[in-house]
Amino acid sequence: MTIYKLALQLGLALLCAATAMTVTAGPTAEAKALIKEMQLRSAPQAISKNPAWNPRRVVVALPAFFSQQLPGFEEQLSDAAGEVELVFDRSNNFMPSAESINGADAILGMCFAPTVTAAKDSLLWFHSLFVGMDRCMGLSDQQLNEVTFTNTKRLSGPSIAEHSIAMMMSLARGLPAYQLAQADSQWQQNLAGASRFGELNGKTILVVGLGGIGTQIAWRAHGLGMRVIATRNSSREGPDYVDYVGLADELHTLAGKADVIVNALPLTAQTTGLFDKEFFASSKKGALFLSVGRGKSTVTADLISALESGQIFGAGLDVTDPEPLPADSQLWQMDNVIITPHISAVTQESLRRNAILTVENVRRYVAGEALLNIVDMRRGY
Repeated sequence: MTIYKLALQLGLALLCAATAMTVTAGPTAEAKALIKEMQLRSAPQAISKNPAWNPRRVVVALPAFFSQQLPGFEEQLSDAAGEVELVFDRSNNFMPSAESINGADAILGMCFAPTVTAAKDSLLWFHSLFVGMDRCMGLSDQQLNEVTFTNTKRLSGPSIAEHSIAMMMSLARGLPAYQLAQADSQWQQNLAGASRFGELNGKTILVVGLGGIGTQIAWRAHGLGMRVIATRNSSREGPDYVDYVGLADELHTLAGKADVIVNALPLTAQTTGLFDKEFFASSKKGALFLSVGRGKSTVTADLISALESGQIFGAGLDVTDPEPLPADSQLWQMDNVIITPHISAVTQESLRRNAILTVENVRRYVAGEALLNIVDMRRGY
C-alpha cells in the first residue's frame, strides 16, 4: 500500500470520526424511554460495518404540514445530523425531487420504488416515516442487498388499536344507525331491537397479524373481557393475554371461532386478497370484521356480499380497495359499516413517537451505530 493511499484512508477515517463526534453522544432520555416502551429492536450490526458507510448527504422529504404538526422536529434532525449535509425537500407528496436526491446516501420520507431507483448507487439507507412498505416493493436484488431499510413500525400501534376498539364498540352497539337517525333529527328507540350483536365481554376476537399493532389491539380487547386468539407468520409466541396463537395456515379454522376479526396485516404477496369469499364463508356467522392493515388484503366485492347476506354482521374499515373508496361504492350506503379514510394512525402522540425514532435513527446513522426498526424488504415488514 502506498503512503498516499494510507494517508487517504487515514484521512477518511478521521473525517468520519470527527463527524460522529459532532452529534449527540447517545440517545436522548425520550429515545431511551420510547425504545423500552415500544420494545424497538436494533439491527444485528452497526451501519458502519457496511464498507460503503460514509455519511455525506441526508435528504428529508418533509411537507410543510408534517413539520407544523411537529414543532422543533427540523432542528432536532439538524442537531442529530451534525456536520453531515441535511437537505429538506418540501414536496407535498413525500417524494423528493430527482435533483434533491442526487448523491444522497440517506433518504427519509415515504418509500416509493422510483425514489430508491432514482437515488442510484449512492443510497445506503432509506427510512420510511410511515409503516407501510408495499409502495417500495419490486426493487432489484441489488437494491435490496445494498440499501438498509427502516420504518416506524410499532409506533402507531396504540393509535390504530384505539381506533379499532372504537369501531368495534360502535358496531357492536349499532351506533352508525343512530348517527344516521341523528342527522335526520329522528328519536328512534326501535333501533335498540335491531342490533343483536350483544355485549363484547366473553366474546372471542381474532387478531390476524400479532405484530406491533395487533398486540396493542389484543391487549385492549383483553381488558374488555374478551377472549383473544391470533395468528402470526413467524411463530406461535404471544403475550399471556392471548389465549392461542396460530400460524397463517390456521386462519380459516380460527375465523370460524371468532365473534370479531381484525385484519392487522402488512401487504405482501401472501396477504393480497387474503380476505376473500372463501375466508368470509369460513367465518363465524354474524361476526364483525375490522380492517386496519392494508385495503388490498380484502376483496371488496366479497366483503360486500358477506355483509349483504348477514354472514358478516358489520365492518369497520380504515383501509379499503381501492383508496380513495369510489363515491358509488355500496359500502358508503350500508348502516352496518364504518369507513374512515386511512387515518387510524394519525394522532399527536403517534407523530411525536415517529419524530423521536427518526431523530434517533439519524443520530445512529451519522455515528455509525446499529439502526432501529430494520425492515426485511423480501418479507415486506
